[in-house]
Amino acid sequence: MADIEVTSTSEEGYTTTSVTGEWELVVDATGEDGPTPNQVLAADYASCFIPAFRVGANKEGFDDIGRVEVAVEADMNDEDDLSAISFDIHVEESLGDSVDDVVARGEDICHVHAALREELHADITVIDDAF
Repeated sequence: MADIEVTSTSEEGYTTTSVTGEWELVVDATGEDGPTPNQVLAADYASCFIPAFRVGANKEGFDDIGRVEVAVEADMNDEDDLSAISFDIHVEESLGDSVDDVVARGEDICHVHAALREELHADITVIDDAF
């Protein structure tokens, strides 16, 4: 049995409903009935990176870094393939000189980061002491 099982169904058009466990996600290639696949990938990457970033901060000695918000920007080429992703990470706590180490630990921990081809790894800027 696989570790992850998803059933994706498209009745017609370009909208796909995927079910994994008890969760359902609607994705629409045209962006009319739901987010596009590239939007979902960008959101998934940030959703994976935030907890990895938190664990990285914890391993660097921060007990609680407070609120973390990621502004994601993604560029697409002429074929509508993702060509670049960037994160501006706003974090409540001041990370000081540890910020690069926290980011590096987050990159090592985030499974989506590991799954993407290297040229799509996010260009990350951290704005700490932000809230």
